[in-house]
Amino acid sequence: MGYPKELLYSEEHEWVRVEGNKAYIGITSFAQDELGDIVFVELPEVGTTIQQDEPFGSVESVKTVSELYAPVSGKVVEVNGELENAPELVNSSPYDKAWMIAVEISDTSELEKLLDADKYEAMVKE
Repeated sequence: MGYPKELLYSEEHEWVRVEGNKAYIGITSFAQDELGDIVFVELPEVGTTIQQDEPFGSVESVKTVSELYAPVSGKVVEVNGELENAPELVNSSPYDKAWMIAVEISDTSELEKLLDADKYEAMVKE
């Protein structure tokens, strides 16, 4: 399974798409596959400040509840409201329709800690 090359990845299985100083964040296809069918997504409100490596929300599947960890620090500027009524988008479209939050990045140097697609793929194969 390939991972989109234009994205960055955290060791906690979140992906990041950087657009200017904004980062769109979601969970990887590997993570959603491990979790199984997603039934609920809990996300922060717009205006919330999140810190890198700290929990910012959770996803609930038929198997378990798993925390979401911020791959970057910043202020939440958008939340994907579609996931409230259609959490299954995380399973069917993890990189497109199921972005979770958009954050105004407060420290771009944090992006250097993230993995590129090849390094992430190597990590999940271990």
